[in-house]
Amino acid sequence: MSDDATGRRPSIRDVARLAEVSHQTVSRVINNHPSIRPETRERVLAVMAQVQYRPNRAARALVTSRSQTIGILSASSTQYGPASSIAAIESAARERGYWVSTANISPHDPDSIPDGIAHLMAQSVEGLVVIAPQVRVFRALAEQQLDVPYVTLQSTELDPQHALSVDQIAGARLATRHLIQLGHRWIYHLAGPQDWIEAEARMRGFLEEMSANDVPTTAPILGDWTAEFGYYAGRELLRVRDFTAVFASNDQMALGLLHAIRDEGLDVPRDISVVGFDDIPESAHFWPPLTTVRQDFADLGRRCVDILLGPADGSDAVVAPIVPELIVRGSSGPVSPI
Repeated sequence: MSDDATGRRPSIRDVARLAEVSHQTVSRVINNHPSIRPETRERVLAVMAQVQYRPNRAARALVTSRSQTIGILSASSTQYGPASSIAAIESAARERGYWVSTANISPHDPDSIPDGIAHLMAQSVEGLVVIAPQVRVFRALAEQQLDVPYVTLQSTELDPQHALSVDQIAGARLATRHLIQLGHRWIYHLAGPQDWIEAEARMRGFLEEMSANDVPTTAPILGDWTAEFGYYAGRELLRVRDFTAVFASNDQMALGLLHAIRDEGLDVPRDISVVGFDDIPESAHFWPPLTTVRQDFADLGRRCVDILLGPADGSDAVVAPIVPELIVRGSSGPVSPI
């Protein structure tokens, strides 16, 4: 049973599935971690013998601290979400005595993906975090043969075995539900770029919540994350003004929208309510302060490191999606007649 019908050798995750434990537990058994209960160790060893599993040397290197370095493959490190994720991973890694090396790649250049991976592998990284919010990057990544443990952020169904995510759909539903509960029925959504995984998930959450409440929907407006787009989209929407609220897929577009509304001599939230997403540090100082959805990037960073290294306390790493939090400020209020 050493190889399946496809010729693939059994992996640590195959052992974990058959032994009904996490892959971190299998890793600790391989490396004689003292926290493993004897009965668990015996069950895992029995499965390893049954499938003739041979530990991957690169995976073993992760626990033996060969280089004390974790690699990050990033496709959009200038955007707030990816940049905050990188900072959180760096902080969590330092707490565990690890360094982080980041390779920035272009989502428009498929060749940059293997080049970035090769760059990190040359530094003997012991684990990899992939922060590539674009669908096309994950499709190209699927063609690579990674021989170190890795975790992907926001890949969801694109790479479910390695995915860790903030529940973007739940966050968008929180934002949309907040506006509906304030009495709004004519709500627009400024979405992010079509190829971005978070943008797609937030748009899906908006549509799901509107449908669940039997609120009529208009087609989301695809943006580019910038305040400039939010401003010009707002100017165009206000030519008709057939809405009372807008859920913007990020805070920068919400900022531009606030600017456009002010330029028209209208008031937020008396005339139009606005909700953003991300809770960037400046959002509390917009005028009015922005109602938005906060992601816990510190928790995300800790979980990434725990998945790669195993939690410091010997427990199993938490891989469930992180649920974001709605932060209510002055930019959203009860609906007023148009």
